[in-house]
Amino acid sequence: FAEVLGPETFARGRAIADELERRPPAGLREYVPGFTTVLLEFVPGALRDAEEELVRLTSRLRRATPPDPRRAGVKDIPVVYDGPDLARVAEANGLTEADVVRLHSSRIYHVYLLGFSPGFPYLGELDPRLHTPRLPAPRPRVPAGAVAIGGEHTGIYSVDSPGGWNIIGRTSVRLFDPTRARGGNDEAMFHFRAGDQVRFVPAHPGGAPRG
Repeated sequence: FAEVLGPETFARGRAIADELERRPPAGLREYVPGFTTVLLEFVPGALRDAEEELVRLTSRLRRATPPDPRRAGVKDIPVVYDGPDLARVAEANGLTEADVVRLHSSRIYHVYLLGFSPGFPYLGELDPRLHTPRLPAPRPRVPAGAVAIGGEHTGIYSVDSPGGWNIIGRTSVRLFDPTRARGGNDEAMFHFRAGDQVRFVPAHPGGAPRG
């Protein structure tokens, strides 16, 4: 549905996802949103005239109206900005460490999608002055709660995992907790959903454990 990622593309993707939630087509098993695509998986044989039905569905999705961003609340995430790559990000962009903290915490981000690991949010739009390439080689282990920058995105590691993003801070907020899933509500495991708005709030070092 788009060629380039940006605010308009994000809004269009949310409109398509919301329309699929409100009026799922017959036989839809699952849909998987990407930055500029949406994968639709159907039950085999569910579409009697696949070509005609998909033409109608595509037309309907193109007319979907993006949700009103003012209706969504902003989730504050406290961050202790003491990550091992904070100085590297500052030096790579000709900034001071204080500049990195100020720029990173001065925007409201959108959760473009969840991926890589359970509950990991890809957040945009990161200030272009903070765009920083990933590490040449990933770390074998990045702790859950690490706040990082990878290219033009920022994100939060939801579980302990390998990772090559630049770690600039840490948060105590648990993004993925399987014990929260009760009564078949699997979404309760995740702190974020695609489309959420996020703000990073600088915190005192005593406000977030290292994990």
